[in-house]
Amino acid sequence: MDSGQLIEALPPVRHSMFEDAYALLTGSAFVVLGLILLKAAGLVTGGFAGLAILASYFVPLPPGLLFTLLNIPFFLLGGLVMGRSAVIKSLVANLLIAALAVGMPLAFRLEHVDGLFAALFGGTVIGAGILLLARHNVGVGGLGILALAVQRSRGWNAGRTQLVGDALILAASLPLLGLGPRSFAISVLSALAVAGVLLVFHKPGRYTGY
Repeated sequence: MDSGQLIEALPPVRHSMFEDAYALLTGSAFVVLGLILLKAAGLVTGGFAGLAILASYFVPLPPGLLFTLLNIPFFLLGGLVMGRSAVIKSLVANLLIAALAVGMPLAFRLEHVDGLFAALFGGTVIGAGILLLARHNVGVGGLGILALAVQRSRGWNAGRTQLVGDALILAASLPLLGLGPRSFAISVLSALAVAGVLLVFHKPGRYTGY
C-alpha cells in the first residue's frame, strides 16, 4: 500500500474547537482582504455580494442588509443538507466578515491597486479564504453554501457551481453598473480566480478532516 492509499484508508479526524475558531478567523480575514483589494481597484465580482448590489438598485435598502436577508434561506438550506453545526459556523463566519470589513480599513489604507493585480491576487485570496472555511464545513454567502450543499448531496464540484452563479450575476451587473469592457473583463477574471481555487483544490475525497 503506497502513502496515498494509506492516507485514504485512515479514518477522518475531527477538527478541534480551536482549529475551527482559527479557521473561521483566518478564512474570514482572507475574504475581507480580497474584497478590499477589489473595491480599491473599482472592480465587482460574483457571489451574493454582487447580487446584493444589484438588488439595491430596485429595493431601498443598503447592500449590506440585503446581503444578510438574501442569505437567510440559504442558511436554512445549509441546515437541511449540511447540519446545524455548519449553519452556526457559517453564521459566525458572516458576522466575522462584517466586523472585519469595518475594522480592516481602520488598520491600513490602500492608495493605489492595479486592477489586474487586484483581480488575480484579490480573487485568489478570497478563494483561499472560502476554501479554508469550506474545509471546516463553513459556507460564506448564499452561493458558497449552495455550492457546498450541492457538492455534498449530488457530488457536483463546488467550484463549477460557484462559477456558473458568478457568471450569471456578472452578466446581470453589466447593464446596471455601466462597466466598461476592460473593467468588466477584469471583474470576470476576479470571479474566475475565486472559483478557480475551489475548482482545483476542493474536490470530494481530497480532504478528509471535518
